[in-house]
Amino acid sequence: MTLQIHKLTQYLRGWGYYYLIANAYQLTVDLDHWIRRRIRMRYWRQWRKPRTKVRSLMKLGVSEPLAIACGITSKGPCRSSKTKGINIALGNDYLASQGLVSLRDIWINIHYGR
Repeated sequence: MTLQIHKLTQYLRGWGYYYLIANAYQLTVDLDHWIRRRIRMRYWRQWRKPRTKVRSLMKLGVSEPLAIACGITSKGPCRSSKTKGINIALGNDYLASQGLVSLRDIWINIHYGR
């Protein structure tokens, strides 16, 4: 999964510096949310079995009752990626530690030079 995040990061940086010169802040925020949700879906599909999902969520810091509730759900990956347990486990900080860049941060750097 880290190779996929690395490739996505390269693409986002190139795309960001080429296209984000435009004044479209809300578009970058919306696209950033969508990308992170798709990555959470990818992790959820990768874990496959409910037991693996529960163990992985607990390993990433989710409480046991919440991990069990998220792990045994019959919701699909798209709907599950919005749940509290997955957002705690695979939060923005975790994804950033895996190497994912934020389009919002790139946009702010381009326009305000921070």
